[in-house]
Amino acid sequence: MIARLQPIPRSGAPFEGRSLAGSTDLWFDEVFVRCGKALVTRKPLAECSSEEQSRLSLPRAPICDLVMDRPRIMGVLNVTPDSFSDGGDHSTLAAAVTRARQMAQDVDLLDIGGESTRPGADEVPEDDEIRRTSNAIAAIRDAGISTPISIDTRKARVAEAALDAGANMVNDVAAFTFDPELADLVAERDVPVCLMHAQGRPDTMQTDPRYNDVLFDVMDFLEERITYATNCGIARERIVTDPGIGFGKTLEHNVTLLRNLSLLHDLGLPILLGVSRKRFIGTIGQAAEAKDRVAGSLAIALHGVQNGAQILRVHDTYETRQAIRLQQAMTKREN
Repeated sequence: MIARLQPIPRSGAPFEGRSLAGSTDLWFDEVFVRCGKALVTRKPLAECSSEEQSRLSLPRAPICDLVMDRPRIMGVLNVTPDSFSDGGDHSTLAAAVTRARQMAQDVDLLDIGGESTRPGADEVPEDDEIRRTSNAIAAIRDAGISTPISIDTRKARVAEAALDAGANMVNDVAAFTFDPELADLVAERDVPVCLMHAQGRPDTMQTDPRYNDVLFDVMDFLEERITYATNCGIARERIVTDPGIGFGKTLEHNVTLLRNLSLLHDLGLPILLGVSRKRFIGTIGQAAEAKDRVAGSLAIALHGVQNGAQILRVHDTYETRQAIRLQQAMTKREN
């Protein structure tokens, strides 16, 4: 098992060491060296090779023309009847456009999905998913909303229709394992793509998920899918990574990944974190209903920011934007 480097993020003055993944506010001068479950050592950045330092510190490529030097907010807009948190809220075109217009004031991207991937969800027929998402995207563009749009789908035909309707990015929770033709489409269109880790499919993924080592298993999976994507002709700078919190993972798995989120910087690519309103937040925070998990979602979002996550996928966009602004005011780099 190869060793992986986990930068130890710091913020505020003095700004020493090197910038974390090109962040304007976060820096690091030490790393953990991990090999499996054992924490091998903690060493100064100066003892890392120049290639290792660059992999952890260089700015990530822009995504949808958005510079990745600060946290970006991706607003969730599900045009489904059965999503775990907002199912049915935006299932009409008018409702979807109204919500998109509201979110556009606070977000950098919109993520539109037409198939629920909550635990236990059944697969949606392609034609239904195409109708839901492409019509919503076209309506949003017709309304003059120019915010970049990500299509949340596992399927090539759905993504193709969405891109034709005005989407700019693909967000695949299956990382091309569900529909390999999606990789060819992304390569052909030369659009950004988020590759997420998931164990199993939505209808079965929470049935006794197990790992040898959740940190290394997730990292190895993402690295393998990145290689697959680049072999399909997708430019590496077009790829975003996502640890897939809640997708085939127990509460302990989720917490372990979040505590060690900065390990994902060892892949050298932007990190997308999607934790908004998820079940583990309700379990820890004692909030049974998804819409009662705003405070917990904000706590994890700010944890993500502090660990250098470049994109936060959230439902509560106004609240998240406000929280990030306050956190950045407290930790702003002083020259």
